[in-house]
Amino acid sequence: MQLKHKKTNDVLIVRPLEKRIDASTAAEFKKKMGEWIDAGNRQIVLNLSEVDFIDSSGLGAIISGFKKIGNDGNLVICTVKESVMSLFRLTRMNRVFDIYASETEALDALSVKA
Repeated sequence: MQLKHKKTNDVLIVRPLEKRIDASTAAEFKKKMGEWIDAGNRQIVLNLSEVDFIDSSGLGAIISGFKKIGNDGNLVICTVKESVMSLFRLTRMNRVFDIYASETEALDALSVKA
Protein backbone atom coordinates (compact mmCIF):
# COMPACT_ATOMS: atom_id res chain seq x y z
CA MET A 1 0.00 0.00 0.00
CA GLN A 2 1.33 3.42 -0.92
CA LEU A 3 1.22 5.95 1.90
CA LYS A 4 2.56 9.47 1.66
CA HIS A 5 3.54 11.03 4.96
CA LYS A 6 5.06 14.27 6.15
CA LYS A 7 5.67 15.94 9.46
CA THR A 8 4.36 19.45 10.13
CA ASN A 9 5.56 20.69 13.51
CA ASP A 10 4.63 17.80 15.83
CA VAL A 11 1.86 16.47 13.59
CA LEU A 12 2.29 13.49 11.27
CA ILE A 13 0.11 13.77 8.16
CA VAL A 14 -0.62 10.44 6.49
CA ARG A 15 -2.27 10.24 3.07
CA PRO A 16 -3.03 6.85 1.52
CA LEU A 17 -2.46 7.04 -2.24
CA GLU A 18 -4.74 4.06 -2.92
CA LYS A 19 -8.40 4.32 -3.93
CA ARG A 20 -9.36 1.55 -1.48
CA ILE A 21 -8.50 0.56 2.07
CA ASP A 22 -9.87 -2.96 2.13
CA ALA A 23 -8.94 -6.54 3.01
CA SER A 24 -6.04 -6.49 0.54
CA THR A 25 -4.40 -3.37 2.01
CA ALA A 26 -5.69 -3.06 5.59
CA ALA A 27 -3.00 -5.21 7.26
CA GLU A 28 -0.18 -3.22 5.67
CA PHE A 29 -1.90 0.07 6.54
CA LYS A 30 -2.38 -1.04 10.17
CA LYS A 31 1.26 -2.16 10.43
CA LYS A 32 2.63 1.13 9.07
CA MET A 33 0.38 3.25 11.31
CA GLY A 34 1.50 1.14 14.29
CA GLU A 35 5.16 1.73 13.42
CA TRP A 36 4.64 5.51 13.23
CA ILE A 37 2.79 5.52 16.56
CA ASP A 38 5.47 3.33 18.17
CA ALA A 39 8.07 5.81 16.88
CA GLY A 40 6.45 8.49 19.05
CA ASN A 41 3.96 10.15 16.70
CA ARG A 42 1.03 11.11 18.91
CA GLN A 43 -0.67 13.76 16.75
CA ILE A 44 -1.79 12.26 13.43
CA VAL A 45 -3.94 13.62 10.62
CA LEU A 46 -5.26 10.93 8.28
CA ASN A 47 -5.98 12.58 4.93
CA LEU A 48 -8.41 10.39 2.99
CA SER A 49 -8.65 12.64 -0.08
CA GLU A 50 -7.60 9.82 -2.47
CA VAL A 51 -9.73 7.08 -0.89
CA ASP A 52 -13.05 6.14 -2.56
CA PHE A 53 -13.84 3.00 -0.55
CA ILE A 54 -13.16 1.55 2.89
CA ASP A 55 -14.46 -1.87 3.95
CA SER A 56 -14.73 -3.30 7.45
CA SER A 57 -11.07 -4.41 7.38
CA GLY A 58 -9.94 -0.91 6.46
CA LEU A 59 -12.15 0.66 9.09
CA GLY A 60 -10.77 -1.79 11.64
CA ALA A 61 -7.20 -0.77 10.71
CA ILE A 62 -8.02 2.93 11.22
CA ILE A 63 -9.71 2.18 14.57
CA SER A 64 -6.66 0.15 15.60
CA GLY A 65 -4.44 3.22 15.15
CA PHE A 66 -6.94 5.34 17.09
CA LYS A 67 -6.93 2.85 19.99
CA LYS A 68 -3.13 2.51 19.92
CA ILE A 69 -2.72 6.27 20.44
CA GLY A 70 -5.35 6.19 23.16
CA ASN A 71 -5.43 9.18 25.49
CA ASP A 72 -1.78 10.00 24.72
CA GLY A 73 -2.60 11.88 21.54
CA ASN A 74 -5.05 12.41 18.69
CA LEU A 75 -5.84 10.78 15.39
CA VAL A 76 -8.12 12.96 13.30
CA ILE A 77 -9.41 12.48 9.76
CA CYS A 78 -9.78 15.00 6.95
CA THR A 79 -10.92 15.44 3.33
CA VAL A 80 -13.31 12.49 3.32
CA LYS A 81 -15.24 11.76 0.12
CA GLU A 82 -19.00 11.25 0.46
CA SER A 83 -18.72 7.53 -0.41
CA VAL A 84 -16.42 7.04 2.59
CA MET A 85 -18.30 9.47 4.83
CA SER A 86 -21.45 7.39 4.40
CA LEU A 87 -19.56 4.42 5.92
CA PHE A 88 -18.47 6.56 8.87
CA ARG A 89 -22.09 7.66 9.39
CA LEU A 90 -23.50 4.14 8.97
CA THR A 91 -21.08 2.73 11.57
CA ARG A 92 -21.40 5.88 13.72
CA MET A 93 -17.63 6.30 13.57
CA ASN A 94 -18.30 9.95 12.67
CA ARG A 95 -19.11 10.29 16.39
CA VAL A 96 -15.82 8.66 17.40
CA PHE A 97 -13.41 10.44 15.07
CA ASP A 98 -12.97 14.17 14.65
CA ILE A 99 -13.47 14.67 10.91
CA TYR A 100 -12.48 17.91 9.17
CA ALA A 101 -13.20 19.26 5.69
CA SER A 102 -9.56 20.13 4.98
CA GLU A 103 -6.05 19.28 6.11
CA THR A 104 -5.61 22.88 7.27
CA GLU A 105 -8.69 22.66 9.52
CA ALA A 106 -7.42 19.38 10.98
CA LEU A 107 -3.98 20.88 11.69
CA ASP A 108 -5.56 23.96 13.27
CA ALA A 109 -7.74 21.77 15.50
CA LEU A 110 -4.75 19.71 16.66
CA SER A 111 -2.74 22.85 17.46
CA VAL A 112 -5.58 23.95 19.76
CA LYS A 113 -5.75 20.51 21.43
CA ALA A 114 -2.01 20.24 22.00
